[in-house]
Amino acid sequence: MKRPYYILSSGKLVRRQNTLVFFPFGEPSPVAEGIEEDALFLYPGDADPHTYDTKQKRTMPIDGIDSIWIFGEMSTTTKFFDFVSQRRIPVHFFNYYGHYTGSFYPREYLNSGFLLVRQVEHYRSKVKRLFLAQSFVEGATHTMLKNLRYYHNRGIDVGRQIEEIEKLRQLIAGCDSVDELRGIEGNVRITYYDAFPRILRDSLPFEGRSKKPPLNALNALISFCNSLVYTACLGEIYHTQLSPLIAYLHEPGERRFSLALDIAEIFKPLIADRLIFSMVNQKMIRLEHFDSTLEFCYLRDKGRRIVLKQFEEKMQSTFKHRGLNRHVSYRRLIRLECYKLVRHLIGDTVYKSFKAWW
Repeated sequence: MKRPYYILSSGKLVRRQNTLVFFPFGEPSPVAEGIEEDALFLYPGDADPHTYDTKQKRTMPIDGIDSIWIFGEMSTTTKFFDFVSQRRIPVHFFNYYGHYTGSFYPREYLNSGFLLVRQVEHYRSKVKRLFLAQSFVEGATHTMLKNLRYYHNRGIDVGRQIEEIEKLRQLIAGCDSVDELRGIEGNVRITYYDAFPRILRDSLPFEGRSKKPPLNALNALISFCNSLVYTACLGEIYHTQLSPLIAYLHEPGERRFSLALDIAEIFKPLIADRLIFSMVNQKMIRLEHFDSTLEFCYLRDKGRRIVLKQFEEKMQSTFKHRGLNRHVSYRRLIRLECYKLVRHLIGDTVYKSFKAWW
């Protein structure tokens, strides 16, 4: 079974015959408690960048790699990119602060001119585009309310936020434009995030949502988890015939894969937010895992490792799918959402966004 490989440290990543080998800089450090060594490459990134620890090299079986996520400084060659492109393996890059910076998107291998034309047609049609955009927002809002009701039923007073979001939800179907819809979606998010301090019992400082840059610990955690969901959506889109450049809720723009942003809207409340609630309330993530010495806040290396481990466990976990009557993983669920969108675009079945029932 293929899986993502997360590289959190700095080193050299090269092709060796028909596999990949990672050489970390300098000497390895002890593996952090609770982190599985075979799931994450955990080596320090502050060693001499001109020396490689050949004794601690890691071989990555090429047939078992779904994608590669790089969080450290990496030295590599064009042979590496040619090899992963042949093997259809996306490579995602994050900077020193854990912010997503971009992806190496291999040449698309499931090209469909017919579907591309249909994607463009649905974007250019005001009615068709608005329908899809409304579906994405409706799916996201549904799961946000599920999250809030879960905690409200357990004695946390978020009744006001639930009531306000319910009122805003009623306006989604009556929108006349995508711009108006985005305004409603923005107000839903503001109200939703207003409930976070109550759910998290004020464990992390939070004074409203701030993104670029995140100004406090909870904002840094939200941004990091959201970027993981976005990147996972992009990886699943790659394995379908969809073009990631043509979106409906978000405007297609330069230097970004807008469709991944659309699909990520559905899964951020389901994956990222529930992960945040769990990690903070179980004290896996604490204030000490953040650095705010600069004019913004970001996750320290240890905190980032904890989040990535929990994220991958979440993506691999399964649940009983009502429609399919079988167990599927959260990662597979994203792929299934892409397939539903494909069927809608080609006129097979009307798209209905995923709505969590738990």
